[in-house]
Amino acid sequence: MKYVDEFRDPELIQNTAEEIRRAVDPNRHYRLMEVCGGHTFSIYRFGLQNLLPDNIELIHGPGCPVCVLPMGRMDDGLSIAEQPKVIFTAFGDVMRVPGRRGSPLELRAKGADVRMVYSPLDALKLALEHPDRQVVFFAIGFETTAPSTALTLLRARETGVRNFSVFSNHVLILPAIRAILDSPDMRIDGFIGPGHVSTVIGARPYEFVAREYGKPVVISGFEPLDLLQSILMLIRQLREGRSEVENQYARVVPWEGNRSALQAMAEVFEVRPFFEWRGLGFISQSALKLREAFAAWDAEMRYSVQGVRVTDPKAAQCGEVLKGVLKPHQCKLFGKECTPEHPVGALMVSSEGACAAYYHHVYLREAVGE
Repeated sequence: MKYVDEFRDPELIQNTAEEIRRAVDPNRHYRLMEVCGGHTFSIYRFGLQNLLPDNIELIHGPGCPVCVLPMGRMDDGLSIAEQPKVIFTAFGDVMRVPGRRGSPLELRAKGADVRMVYSPLDALKLALEHPDRQVVFFAIGFETTAPSTALTLLRARETGVRNFSVFSNHVLILPAIRAILDSPDMRIDGFIGPGHVSTVIGARPYEFVAREYGKPVVISGFEPLDLLQSILMLIRQLREGRSEVENQYARVVPWEGNRSALQAMAEVFEVRPFFEWRGLGFISQSALKLREAFAAWDAEMRYSVQGVRVTDPKAAQCGEVLKGVLKPHQCKLFGKECTPEHPVGALMVSSEGACAAYYHHVYLREAVGE
């Protein structure tokens, strides 16, 4: 199988769903976490939760980089954007992330030069086109997007571009998974491993989950059949008492990862001692900062970022949703004060955020009686 339509074949999907129903223990409740926000989006988009037995509960994990960004980091970025002669650039999802004093889009409406880009290379191009301005790229994402930031910084150094800098908010998936496993209020039976991150880091790094915690991991693709096959593989491991790392997404994910991407990241980045995650608090060695060799392109050093800490709005229960304690619709603000058009919490901003995905693909459909 190599074409998208094959992974959306209704007969294959129904057959796999039936295999899952036959494989589950009717006397057991299964809690499976999909770590990646892209998986959460696909589950809601295709209504996969409706194909599963009632005793399989899908927990939506912290795998949306916009969602786990603490409000203080957004405020730090906005303080840079307010500096004179700065062109502040970011991905589209970042534009509506609320900080204490608004979002980048709102700051743009007040006169700041804030621009959406599709890649860090777009930001570097802006720096070349505007040598009299300082161009700052708000870098965000897991290991999926970190290589592109690293390669852009290598290009900036190679070409001697000095009016370009990066505000790094890249985070690492493995420390987050460990933090979830160490959390006393979390009970997870197995993990649907992230597909995009794994194209970079590979499958081997997840072995500690099976070895140290006795939890199975199945790395999954994003089509309906991918996810159902991965759930079936997890159920079979649990039924047989196995805890292994399996790679359902082998057509894309190499076991050892992308060596070139990992090499670029290692050359440009080093691990921060600790970093704050929305909903999960401070997690040690969970994020990336620029190495000293790239200090000339480090926005945190250029603009003396203070590291503001801001408490999230109390009514928005993003942390509980991120940890799987609450479902999106159980938040007090969901669909009322907090909507994709007017997000109070970060989980309502990105299409991969659990709240936004549920809002578009479940809540609105139920509202019109679909």
